[in-house]
Amino acid sequence: MAKFLLSVHVIAAILAVGSIAVAASLFPRYVKQSVTVAAFLHRVCGVYAVAGVVVPVFGIATGARLGVLTDAWLVVSLILTVIAAALLGLAVLPQQRRLLELAERPAPELPHARVARLHMVTGVFNLLWAAVTVLMIVRPGSTTGV
Repeated sequence: MAKFLLSVHVIAAILAVGSIAVAASLFPRYVKQSVTVAAFLHRVCGVYAVAGVVVPVFGIATGARLGVLTDAWLVVSLILTVIAAALLGLAVLPQQRRLLELAERPAPELPHARVARLHMVTGVFNLLWAAVTVLMIVRPGSTTGV
């Protein structure tokens, strides 16, 4: 059962988080070039954000099955996951939406500072997921023998 749970967790992370990371990273460039492409990237981020709920759910289930829920590496991973999710829901998606609204106006003038801020916030989001990935692989202090 643990192998199944872990498999779903990893596949969901690759598909959902990976898709969000790529789409969110591309959005700032395309919001300046093509509103249609930017709107598509924003939709990808939103849809996969909802689908991404599977990642921590199956991660927690896997951790419970392996008896490592209280291990520091997993607790830190969960905290970073919550921070990344909050950043996505409270900063990345709303900033994308605002920039799309501006870009859809006739003769749009996108504030460079807003686009740059979105680049930065998206970078932090991606770094948080990179840190979680490293913790999942290295698992400092883990006694699982892997």
